[in-house]
Amino acid sequence: MGRSIDGILLIDKEEGETSYGVVKKVRSALAGLGVGKVGHAGTLDPFATGLLIILSGQGTKLSPFIMSESKIYLATIRLGIETDTMDPTGQVTRTSSVPVLNPQQIQEKANGLVGRREQVPPRYSAVKYKGKRAYKLARKGIEFDLKSRKITVHSISILSVDLPHVTMEVRCSGGTYVRSLAAELGGILGSGAHLKSLRRLGSGSFEVRNALNSKEIPASVGGHPLGDRIIPLSAALPNMMELEVGRDLAEKVRHGYQPAWEELKEAPDFDGSKGSGDGRLKFVRDGELLAIVSIEHGNGSDHPIPRLERVFL
Repeated sequence: MGRSIDGILLIDKEEGETSYGVVKKVRSALAGLGVGKVGHAGTLDPFATGLLIILSGQGTKLSPFIMSESKIYLATIRLGIETDTMDPTGQVTRTSSVPVLNPQQIQEKANGLVGRREQVPPRYSAVKYKGKRAYKLARKGIEFDLKSRKITVHSISILSVDLPHVTMEVRCSGGTYVRSLAAELGGILGSGAHLKSLRRLGSGSFEVRNALNSKEIPASVGGHPLGDRIIPLSAALPNMMELEVGRDLAEKVRHGYQPAWEELKEAPDFDGSKGSGDGRLKFVRDGELLAIVSIEHGNGSDHPIPRLERVFL
């Protein structure tokens, strides 16, 4: 069909669907285009809605980079009721009266959750513990302890208060569990809480308003321009700086060659300060993504050291 099927697809997941279910629908729809792998970057629970980034073909290699980008969520918490899963799918473990609270009071308490901090993943989560999914162990009543992770909550904005419900916008790093934040905020407010609803509004530079509703994914690609909605690899990481490399270096990199810093300096648009905030750089050639390179410093070297992380053939 003369178009690339390697890249990402923005989907607005409906409530009740699993992320894997959406992947299966997309895989079926793109089957006629000869797509190999199809995956996603960041699970949304069935009760949650919003932006789900689907990875197509070599786009699956982008998963760790997209998943690590900051996220924006619209979340509604229900004060006064705690559940074992911290969300509406669990069993109620405790109920409490809800004190009279105004938006300013709640905002002040929520501000205490902002910043770089440690967070322990929920027991009912897809995190693995000794090779097993945590939620499967939790359902069997098996006791286990998950290690905390470093996360960053960039901001929490209280949008509305209609007690016992509080709606807020959360901007956070990838890997943050909003239901854990909801439960923690409920504890701080003295009533307990669980996450009633969750909608992912954005991931990195991508927004749900530009996504295709999951109900509109066709049963097959025939007669439907689904393939035309795929964002190519070169545009899938817009926040990462890029460097156009020459033909000879590009060919060597495709075969796994580790370039030297001096070779990068020969690129026409090299300015010595290229690199994203996380120390990564995209190699592009003729408008196509060639590789993702990490730029390492130290180790006794007088200059940065490029290291290939992913190569796209």
